[in-house]
Amino acid sequence: MIADKTTLWTVILLLGAGTFLIRYSFLGMLGGRKLPEWVLIHLRYVGVAVLPALVAPLVVWPAATQGHMDPARLAAALAALAVGMWRNSAIAAILAGMAVLYALQALL
Repeated sequence: MIADKTTLWTVILLLGAGTFLIRYSFLGMLGGRKLPEWVLIHLRYVGVAVLPALVAPLVVWPAATQGHMDPARLAAALAALAVGMWRNSAIAAILAGMAVLYALQALL
C-alpha cells in the first residue's frame, strides 16, 4: 500500500504519460499515412480476436465460482455463439446468452 499521496500521484501521472506515449507512437506517427493493403487485411481481425480473448477467461474460470468451471456459464457461452452465428446479430447473441445463463442459474 502506498502511504504517501505524492508518490501515488506521481505513479498515476507517470502511468498516464506512458500510456499516452505508447498510443501516440502508433496513432500519431501512422495517423496520416496510408497503410499497406496487407496490414489493413490483418487489422480487420483485431476486434474479432480481442473479444473472445476477453470473454473466454470469464467463461472458463469465472470469479463468481472461485475459478471453477460452471456449466451454466459454459452453456450460455455456447448458446450465445450458436445464436450469433445463426442470426448474425450481436444483440441476439447477447440476449440468448443472458437468457440461458439466468435460466440455468435459477434451475441449478
